[in-house]
Order: sequence, then C-alpha cells, then structure tokens
Amino acid sequence: MNAAPADILLWFRQRWQVEVTFAELRAHLGVEIQRQWSDLAIARTTPALFGLFSLVTLFTHYLQAQHPFQLSTSAWYAKSLPTFVDALTTVRRTLWATRLFPGSPEIGTAEKVSPELLEIWCDLLCYAA
Repeated sequence: MNAAPADILLWFRQRWQVEVTFAELRAHLGVEIQRQWSDLAIARTTPALFGLFSLVTLFTHYLQAQHPFQLSTSAWYAKSLPTFVDALTTVRRTLWATRLFPGSPEIGTAEKVSPELLEIWCDLLCYAA
C-alpha cells in the first residue's frame, strides 16, 4: 500500500486515542480481567464497561461545564485536561456527596472530624476506590 507520510501520521494519531481509551478501561474499570465463566457473559460485560466509561466521561464533561474543578497535580507535570482518573474521582465525589451520602442533619454541636480532614479523606477515597 502506498500512503503519504501525512496520512500515516494521521492514522497513528487516531489510533493513539483508541489505545489510550483501552489502556484506561483496563486500568480503571477492569476490562479484559472479567471473571465470568462463559464467552457470552464476557460479551455482555465488555460493552457495559465501555458504556460506563462513556457515562463517566459525559458526566464529567457536564460537571466541568457547570463548575470547573481543580485537577490533581504531580511534581513532574501539569495537566491542562482531566485524565480518566480525574473524571472518575469527580463523578464519585459528586455522587457520594449529593446522591448517595447526603450527610447528617445539623443536630447538636459535636464535631468528631474536622471538615478539612473529612475533605482530605474524601479525596483519598475518591482516588483509591
């Protein structure tokens, strides 16, 4: 096949996006390590995980448009866009804070954990879960 160098680079760039998607699906959602006994079960699970990946991505895009959030930083590089881990953490934090665990009603004045420490714990759990 005769292809122009520019076409080859374009194809590689397009494939790279797909490769990154697969790598993140394997690393964070367990694609390719499902523990089903039948090929049919695996054939149903993999599309569901791809759907979950898409939902997390879309929900993060929606949340980012409403309230831009702070990206996690590293000592060795600065990010301009969220990674899938950032997206998953943002979705977890949003669901845990507003939907699943709305918090206790304001009764009494006892404070067992400071709000700052609770925030740190929540960040750790969102990234680790």
